[in-house]
Amino acid sequence: MTHEMEAVIKEYAHRAKQAASALALLSPEVKNQALHGLAEALRDSRNEILLANQKDIAAAVKGGEPESRLDRLRLSEARIEEMAHGLQMIAKLDDPVGVVDDVRIQHNGLVIEKTRVPFGVVAVIYESRPNVTVDAAALAFKTGNAVLLRGGKEARHSNEAITNVMRATFQSLHLPVDAIQLISVLDREVVDQLIQARGYIDLVIPRGGAALIERVVQGARVPVIETGVGNCHVYVDATADQAMAEEIVVNAKTQRPSVCNAIETILLHESLDPSFVRRLLSRLLSCGVEVRACEQTLLRLGEEEQTAISLATDDDFATEFLDLIVAVKVVRDLDEALGHIERFGTKHSEAIVTNDAASAQTFLSRVDAAVVYHNASTRFTDGFEFGFGAEIGISTQKLHARGPMGLRELTTYKYVVKGSGQVRG
Repeated sequence: MTHEMEAVIKEYAHRAKQAASALALLSPEVKNQALHGLAEALRDSRNEILLANQKDIAAAVKGGEPESRLDRLRLSEARIEEMAHGLQMIAKLDDPVGVVDDVRIQHNGLVIEKTRVPFGVVAVIYESRPNVTVDAAALAFKTGNAVLLRGGKEARHSNEAITNVMRATFQSLHLPVDAIQLISVLDREVVDQLIQARGYIDLVIPRGGAALIERVVQGARVPVIETGVGNCHVYVDATADQAMAEEIVVNAKTQRPSVCNAIETILLHESLDPSFVRRLLSRLLSCGVEVRACEQTLLRLGEEEQTAISLATDDDFATEFLDLIVAVKVVRDLDEALGHIERFGTKHSEAIVTNDAASAQTFLSRVDAAVVYHNASTRFTDGFEFGFGAEIGISTQKLHARGPMGLRELTTYKYVVKGSGQVRG
């Protein structure tokens, strides 16, 4: 099977390379018109996309998937409209391809230009969320990259319906259809072949759970941008505005718990009034959140509240729940909060709520994460919220790209050197 699958992936990649060559000739105006066309096509095809999504939802329900995973999978007219709006936003953004980042004129007259260029063929391996199909395809197209999409089996019908709409739109606009390809083979071996297709695929971006990301990072022979797990924290400092802190914590946990920028742990300064702790946790419980708290937290609660909350373990503090579950820990001071985040955090998004400027600056400078917040919810770690139109992932690594990845992060650069006959002596 290995040789057969290798041949299949190479054929996908060959068609993608040909499409990428054609994309390089497209003007920003043509690409932007196509993105607007894709947006309208999604709106016009929303009924067939929703029908396909209902098949995926029905299969997931039958398979016993929890509500948190159903939420990641579920589409609605509102979510399709969000995807279409994202396409229109991407069309309005400046095209990074061809942008000259730096110019140097040497003493011998050589002009050296550092110029933005596409990667070429990008493979995106992802789970559950059908909107990734649109976001990845649109960002890749705008930046002149052909994209190979390998979604999870749980979203098979949704991904196929969306991809068919996009490819049909490209065909009607006389654009390279193979700039967007969904790999419909769902065998797990496909992932291994994609990440080892050195010379055929230029970049791999995994989006999903810890197991998928670890598998890609460990097995890849192709360059990878790691979009890591989101074990995110909010630290409520001693001087925090308590009403603000309550709203930030509740939003960061409950607004959409199934995504990677939702918080999984709340850290509370030990001097905070027990009445605030009780009020905060009672509100979370009323929102359907399962609370797992340390002993010091439990001591601050009444007998009735204690019975509704379980004792937290280190495993809880290390877990990305992606669900209405949160861990809570009381810490002595900012240093203990920083130590806890360093131990358990995944370098994704971390927040402090405080009215003390020095504490805020210490937190923002010392926390090693892609995005750090002062007095704001971690839910803003998102390409759309950052003004990127969409994102192809949230990078938790440090080389090339970090945080929400938009258009610029899907380009690399080359040096263009212009002379007038210079030779090196």
